[in-house]
Amino acid sequence: MSGTTIVLHDPHGLFEAGLPLDRAPHEALVTAVLAWKNPDLTPSDYEQIALQLTGHARAVASDVRRHVAALPKSDGRGALAEVVLREADGRLSTPIEGTARCAQNRARLVRTLYTRLDRLTEPVPAAA
Repeated sequence: MSGTTIVLHDPHGLFEAGLPLDRAPHEALVTAVLAWKNPDLTPSDYEQIALQLTGHARAVASDVRRHVAALPKSDGRGALAEVVLREADGRLSTPIEGTARCAQNRARLVRTLYTRLDRLTEPVPAAA
């Protein structure tokens, strides 16, 4: 390595848009975290899990935003997605804590964002 650093400036998320979400392992993590009854982890373990879920929630939220931007203004799915995204922004702005509750809240957020993403990507039924 030459010791040079290259910084990627991608304010519109075009580079990220071409990368697929690594969905299966994150959904497995969400399922495991939400199944906790009386976990006995250290605060740093909870923080690491919450950080992982936070990063993935941000990636899924970006994907939801890209899909919403492509929808016509008259599509009601976009309005509901905007509500979910505002809620996600608020929840992601709170500091991470080293608690099971924090990790589970982040897991619920990832699940909610994936639910919204799935609704945006499913075909719209034809009007009767």
